[in-house]
Amino acid sequence: MHDLPDLNLSQCRLRPWRRGDEAALARHANDREVWLNLRDRFPHPYTRADAEAWLRLAAQLPAPTQFAIEVEGEDAGGIGLELQPDVHRRSAEIGYWLGRAHWGRGIMTEAVRAVTDLGFATFDLCRIYALVFAWNPASARVLEKADYELEGRLRSSVTKAGRTIDQWLYARILA
Repeated sequence: MHDLPDLNLSQCRLRPWRRGDEAALARHANDREVWLNLRDRFPHPYTRADAEAWLRLAAQLPAPTQFAIEVEGEDAGGIGLELQPDVHRRSAEIGYWLGRAHWGRGIMTEAVRAVTDLGFATFDLCRIYALVFAWNPASARVLEKADYELEGRLRSSVTKAGRTIDQWLYARILA
């Protein structure tokens, strides 16, 4: 996979995805409550074949931007940056998810802070942003604790699970 540094944080370790992650990845990702807060490109149900496909894709990305979130010795989620093209080339979108067994412990806030700092230090970025479904206030709190600011509400901007809902746009700007 990519030559990413491991980031040892107080509650988790961020590391490159690797062979052997398939079983834990499929187990934590195959949860409708996780899927409800992610784009449809994240499949549900999430199978071992989906995990294998993700590991192949992560290994082929042109820039080292995707991390497994390892908790208690196994991958329990993922976090990454999607570098933007063209006139948006100094921006990246941050995306993340965590297995439900680990929610509410501050793990994701710590991971978002670390990946945001790494993104600004590694790439020529001036802005990292996230889009949060309006029914997911926990994700908004994660971003706020990681010093992201709410920039606006995108009304009726996504359709997920048969419902059209608002999104909140959060960003952190390099000072």
